[in-house]
Amino acid sequence: MQSAVRRRQLQPPASPARFGVIQPNDESRNNRFHLDLWFYFTLQNWLLDFGRPIVMIILPLDWFPLNKPSAGDYFHMAYNIITPLLLLKLIERSPKTLPNSVIYISIMTFVMGASIHLVGDSVNHRLIFSGYQLHLSVRDNPIMQNLQPPTLVDSFELLYYYDEYLGHSMWYIPFFLILFIYFSGCFTTVKRESEMPLSAWSLLLPSSLYYWYLVTEGQIFIIFIFTFFAMLALILHQKRKGLRLDSNGLFLLLSFSVTLFLIAVWIVWLWNDKILRKKYPGVIYIPEPWAFYTLHINSLH
Repeated sequence: MQSAVRRRQLQPPASPARFGVIQPNDESRNNRFHLDLWFYFTLQNWLLDFGRPIVMIILPLDWFPLNKPSAGDYFHMAYNIITPLLLLKLIERSPKTLPNSVIYISIMTFVMGASIHLVGDSVNHRLIFSGYQLHLSVRDNPIMQNLQPPTLVDSFELLYYYDEYLGHSMWYIPFFLILFIYFSGCFTTVKRESEMPLSAWSLLLPSSLYYWYLVTEGQIFIIFIFTFFAMLALILHQKRKGLRLDSNGLFLLLSFSVTLFLIAVWIVWLWNDKILRKKYPGVIYIPEPWAFYTLHINSLH
């Protein structure tokens, strides 16, 4: 009896999981397709992000005081709260152990960037009510050319910078970073866990369409394509170890692949649009859907 107690005392304590190590006891549970999370994730993306401008069309700004939040703004607020929670839940399902500081800093940066975008986007849509045209640059807009004093245009360009550049970077870089961190744990040695169920295939197109909207409207192709290539490089690296993607990783990879195809179709379709070409003169020509709407669809009403 005393010898057994002594042996237990001499045994070293269990060491905590190291970064990047998959816990074997949780592997079978975590490698199942996370239908609940992916369904909620896709649903709230469509309702609260993609659906936000649609709500603003159905419930126009002139139905609300211009100095108060509109219906679209409340949708954006809900998105800023729900999406970080879903991202945290997604990371909790990952079989990979990660430093909490990385996740927390990413989530805080995400919320801050999305909140900056909320303010800038809300003001920009009120400018549309006053005649602002999204397919033109800030200085090329007629309402800006009539502002007095002219230095006010600099203030609106600063607002545009916070909205379209700083806000989008702080919003989308942590977003895709968390998705990549989750993707890095989606590998298995079991062949049957690499097969996508029917439920995953049913969510593939809605998920891809949303990412298409996210990349084109957010003008974040560089962030997206960098993440996609990093995912491909990780697949090749893990393949040498005899690991393959599980159903969750395969779903994310196929969603990004279809998104890339949709972006290519979008570019080819609008390749010869001279007005949009003027607003997006860079090497990477990817017009925003909302600018396309104000230019070609809204003008028909």
